[in-house]
Amino acid sequence: MRIAISTGGGDAPGLNAVIRAAALSAINRGWEVLGIKRGFAGLMGEDEVITLTKDSVRGIAHMGGTILRSTNRGNPFFYPRKQADGTFKEEDRSDELMENATRLGIDALISIGGDGSLDIARRLCSKGMKIVCVPKTIDNDVSGTVTTFGFDTAVNTALDAIDRLHTTAESHDRVMVMEVMGRDAGFIALHAGVAGTADVILIPEIPYDIGKVCEKIRARDAAGRLFSIVIVAEGAFPRGGASHTLGESMPGQARRIGGVADAIAREIQTITGKETRSLVLGHLQRGGMPTGYDRLLATRFGGAAVRAIADEKWGQMVALQSPHIVTIPIDEVLGEVKRVDPTHDVVQTARATGISFGD
Repeated sequence: MRIAISTGGGDAPGLNAVIRAAALSAINRGWEVLGIKRGFAGLMGEDEVITLTKDSVRGIAHMGGTILRSTNRGNPFFYPRKQADGTFKEEDRSDELMENATRLGIDALISIGGDGSLDIARRLCSKGMKIVCVPKTIDNDVSGTVTTFGFDTAVNTALDAIDRLHTTAESHDRVMVMEVMGRDAGFIALHAGVAGTADVILIPEIPYDIGKVCEKIRARDAAGRLFSIVIVAEGAFPRGGASHTLGESMPGQARRIGGVADAIAREIQTITGKETRSLVLGHLQRGGMPTGYDRLLATRFGGAAVRAIADEKWGQMVALQSPHIVTIPIDEVLGEVKRVDPTHDVVQTARATGISFGD
């Protein structure tokens, strides 16, 4: 058996732990393991396909990023090719990918990625490629799994920042507005905000009213708490409005959203008259060493993916359904969008302890 491993989409702490666990599990079965560089680019002649050995994956479980590198614009069905005039034209290069995989003698592929990578895997499966998927996203927005590796690390990174903001906000009687990642899902903002005892949490699943946000800040002032911490998911938006964007994306990438923290901070300062500062945590949430929880989950996913290949569970994704790792069809995963449930007990507890969602 010769298998290949690919990492696509945004990086997440724990990717290297998956690669290590999958490679070692396969090698110990007597299989050969290849690593496809930069998503699927290595299978289209635009990067390398390398051999993974016990030596090449030694000592990488604690490292952030991915030794195979990654890309957000490597969809083989809509692959951007630069034209002579500098513009990009999307091409379907999936047949080329399939031919190169056959030429390399790849029997099965482990695709590690989020919704975009899962959709690519589903389409490649329909063309005959044997694929098992591993869910990857710091946003925790992949359906069918309780959580994804990288999420716990991102939450802890945000939590550390909130803890630090509290001291400077209280020292200067300021309002601090911090923007975290999550696109259309507010899990990072919710979990970090509740754990960090934020005063306001704004998420895409609960459109906010800036007037309600300012009411909370004024109420704290009246109670003698002259500072406030506001945590905002990058995709949060006001009632009747839309999420903020950061200009055009690169070809083949999803729209770039963000900048909402600065806009909200300006509104708060104008309405309340309180000095308000904003910051964007950004890619710090993706970087650095994964937490122990993420390393363990990633390792479990890697081992489970190899077992799924041995059991010929093609077109399936490994998932955490506590306390077990299971496999579920990719079609089921893509058929349901995972977002924060506004009635979830975490949201209810946040409200009960006085946190405002701006509604």
